[in-house]
Amino acid sequence: MKLLFDKDLAVNYTSKSQAIRVMSESWVINNLFCPCCGKNSLTHLKNNTPVSDFECNNCGEFFELKSKGKAIGRKINDGAYKTMINRITSNTNSNLIVLEYNNLEVINVELIPKYFFISVIIEKGKSLGLNAKRAGWIGCNIVYGNIPHQGRITIIKDGTYKDNNDIILEYTSTKKLQIESIIKRGWLFDV
Repeated sequence: MKLLFDKDLAVNYTSKSQAIRVMSESWVINNLFCPCCGKNSLTHLKNNTPVSDFECNNCGEFFELKSKGKAIGRKINDGAYKTMINRITSNTNSNLIVLEYNNLEVINVELIPKYFFISVIIEKGKSLGLNAKRAGWIGCNIVYGNIPHQGRITIIKDGTYKDNNDIILEYTSTKKLQIESIIKRGWLFDV
């Protein structure tokens, strides 16, 4: 497994965010396995698939990738608020892969299982103004600081890989906390 992004993938992009998206998604495809079942690779979904970037063809789990070039911090900027709320309250919610990089090198990667997403994790953004290209659009943030410790499965920490079997075992043990009802999930978090 390599920790460096392939910067050659970004030569045709003028937007830094698009270049990072392409490099980080490629890194996941070439270096990560499915942390839910252990299959050795994930399949990239077509661009602009709502709240999902990858799928495991073995267990059927979906994953969304969020990458940041500095410490993750308390919040992670995400897409449309309504789409996110619809997704987390459905049975097709995605797991979240959080990737932190520095100088195009992967530093930390964590998995947030989908059943740790409840409404207090999603913060509604402000509506875009009337003069904006997408006037009225409302985005959201994932309030990373509200995700409990048990909901953060380390894959890479400070550039060091965790053993695949340990990751799968940790995911399996947190799966005992999986509750389909988002209302009951909120209660579990409170407890």
